Amino acid sequence: MLASGFGKRGGPTMARPRQQHTGIARHGRLAPARPVRTALAFVALSLAVILVSGVAVAGLAFWQFSSTVTANSIDLNGTDVPDAAPSIGSYETGFNILIVGVDNDTEQGGAYGERDSTLNDVNILVHVSADHTNAVVVSIPRDLIVAHPSCTDMSTGEEYSSMSARPVNEAMSRGGLPCVVSTIENLTGLEIPFAGLASFDGVVRMSDAVGGVPICLSEAIDDPLADLNLPAGTSVVSGSTALAFLRSRHGVGDGSDLSRISSQQIYLASLMRTVQGDGTFTDLPKLFSLATAAATNIKLSTNLAHTDTMVSMALALKDIDLSRLVFVQYPGTTEDPNFPNKVVPLQDLADTMFAKILADEPFALATDEPEPAEEPTAETETPVESDAPVVEAAPEVLSGLTGRTAEDQSCAQAFSG
Repeated sequence: MLASGFGKRGGPTMARPRQQHTGIARHGRLAPARPVRTALAFVALSLAVILVSGVAVAGLAFWQFSSTVTANSIDLNGTDVPDAAPSIGSYETGFNILIVGVDNDTEQGGAYGERDSTLNDVNILVHVSADHTNAVVVSIPRDLIVAHPSCTDMSTGEEYSSMSARPVNEAMSRGGLPCVVSTIENLTGLEIPFAGLASFDGVVRMSDAVGGVPICLSEAIDDPLADLNLPAGTSVVSGSTALAFLRSRHGVGDGSDLSRISSQQIYLASLMRTVQGDGTFTDLPKLFSLATAAATNIKLSTNLAHTDTMVSMALALKDIDLSRLVFVQYPGTTEDPNFPNKVVPLQDLADTMFAKILADEPFALATDEPEPAEEPTAETETPVESDAPVVEAAPEVLSGLTGRTAEDQSCAQAFSG
């Protein structure tokens, strides 16, 4: 059941061999989006936290709702796997998980606007290194122009031809979650064995289950379109207020859709700090509340919808150094005249970043660039035997990426007008 690798490269511009184990977007103004799209991100982000945090007691809670999760699962490759009793032990290697948010859940009715088709408007790829010392969370803009592979809808048998350059959020309508996974694999060169599908319904209940997350604002935000009114400084948000913060476009950054990815990263970074610091995953009632909310509102791939897999993933990263958990936006530009109001990959930068991820090599963002190493002195130039621990080399800085680490507590920037 354990996945053991992430190796294929089938992106639009280059190919890399599969392992045997198992460019930056400027915040340009894009066309207005339905508010539901960004709000969906909360469900996806919360699941990511559940999957990368926790302790052994998580096994009990996950076991209790496993039947619910399994019943709602989605088969990615046509081969289901029988469930098994939970194995309380850390995941043995690295793994990749794709969390997808869609914008039309028939159970929601028209409360959040009319939706003519099902689009994967939130795409969050979580990569965890094989040694569990670093992780990368890549947010893929919904309007990113990508190559789409051929897909088959497993529920209807309908076949879809490949496409050379279309927005990534069209993948869901071409074969459901398996097609989204194939498209993101094609884009990134990573094998993605695990995935989850979230809709808007239950976002508020999930944020309430978390119990509130601190967010910092550089200035007061008043965005009537998102029903958000928050003061400058730090506020603990949950429920509808957390939802409004994730929905707000006119209240943050430069007012663009891409600015909201930054809000999502700020929220998730704080959420990670919160659950790692307050003992959330040693608190069985709170853990069960989170697990129940996730099981009710998220459909997992069949190979992920197993208690032993989820618990092992949680145990693998419960103590990860927050400075080595990087949130980054897929690098792209909104200035290509051939694709107005869309995001076009900055391919060289993207290839460099995913080569690092594929090789399990940590990297740093330009804003996190470490201070230069101290010049050696006469006393230190000659190596001597010592019992002192070896100082690990600082990760390479990849300039041009937008993002933050989980330890970054900088404030969200209010809309500048």
